[in-house]
Amino acid sequence: MEPQKPSPRSPQPEGCLTVAIRVPLRIVALVLVVPVRMAWDALVATGRLVRDTVLRPVGRALLRVGEALFVRPFVGLWRHVLVPVGRALAWLGAVLVVVPALWCHRHLLTPAGHALARLARYLLVVPARWLYDRVLAPLGRAVARCARGLGRLLAVIGTGIGVALYWTLRVLLVLPAVALWRRVLAPVGRVLAVVAREAGDALGHAWRIAGRISRVVGRALGTLFRWIFVEPLRRVYRTVLTPVGHLVRDAVLRPAAEGARVAGRAVREALAGARQTVRQARADVRRMLFGESRQPAAVDRREPHGPATRTLGSSTTALTKD
Repeated sequence: MEPQKPSPRSPQPEGCLTVAIRVPLRIVALVLVVPVRMAWDALVATGRLVRDTVLRPVGRALLRVGEALFVRPFVGLWRHVLVPVGRALAWLGAVLVVVPALWCHRHLLTPAGHALARLARYLLVVPARWLYDRVLAPLGRAVARCARGLGRLLAVIGTGIGVALYWTLRVLLVLPAVALWRRVLAPVGRVLAVVAREAGDALGHAWRIAGRISRVVGRALGTLFRWIFVEPLRRVYRTVLTPVGHLVRDAVLRPAAEGARVAGRAVREALAGARQTVRQARADVRRMLFGESRQPAAVDRREPHGPATRTLGSSTTALTKD
C-alpha cells in the first residue's frame, strides 16, 4: 500500500490587524522603492557598459604588462639564479654544518648523555623514589582524607545555601519575569513580528513592481529615442543621403575617376615618348662623339641545306657508304 500523503493545510484566515498594516506599508514601500529601483537599474547598465568597454580591456592590458614586467623576470631570476644559489648553499650547509653536527652528536653528545643519565639515576631518581614512597605518599593520603571530609561538609553547607538562594531568586525575579513575558512582552513581540513580516513582504512586492515599472520606463525611453533620433536619421539616410551619394558617385566621382585614368594614360604615354626621345638623343650624341660602333658579323647557325645535310637514313662515313 502506498503511504498516504498528508493533506495540504488550509490557509489560516488573516486578521484585520494584518490587513490594516499590509496595505499602507505596500503603498509607502512602492512609492519609496520605485526611484531606488530605477536608479539601481541605470547603475547596473552603466556598470556593465564600463566593465565591458573599459575595465576588462584595461585589466587584460595590466595583466599582460604585469606578466611582462614582474612575473617573467621573477621566474627567470628564480630558475636561473635563486635555485642554483639555494642548491649550492644547501650543499655547503650540509657539508659544513650537518655532517659535523651529526658526527658530534654520535661520537660526543650521545656517550656523554648516557654517562649523565647513569649518574642522574643513582644520584637523583633513587633518592627521590625513596622519599616519595616513605614520606610524601603517606602524607598525601592523610591530606586527601582530610580534604574529602572538609569537602563533604562544604557541600552540605553549599546545598543549603543554594536551595535558599534558588527559592529567593525564584520568588523575587523568575516569577515576575515570567508574568511580564507572558502578559506584556509576548503580545508586543507578536505585533512587532507581524509588522516586520508585512514590512518585508511589502518591500519585496514593491521591489518587484518597481522592477516592472523600471523595465516599462526603459522600453518607453528606448522607443522615444528610436522615434526621435534613430528613425529620422534612418529616413534621412535612406531618402536624402543615399540618393545624394549615388548622384555624387554617378555625376562626379565616376567621371572624375575616368578623367584621372585618361590623364594618367596620357601622362604615361608622354613619359614613354620623352624617355624614347632622350634615349634617341643619347644614341645620337654617342654616335657623333665616338662614331658608329662595329656590328658583329652575322653567323648562320642553322643546319646546312642540300646534300650535306645529315639525316637518319644517310651517312658519310666510310663504313656505311654505298
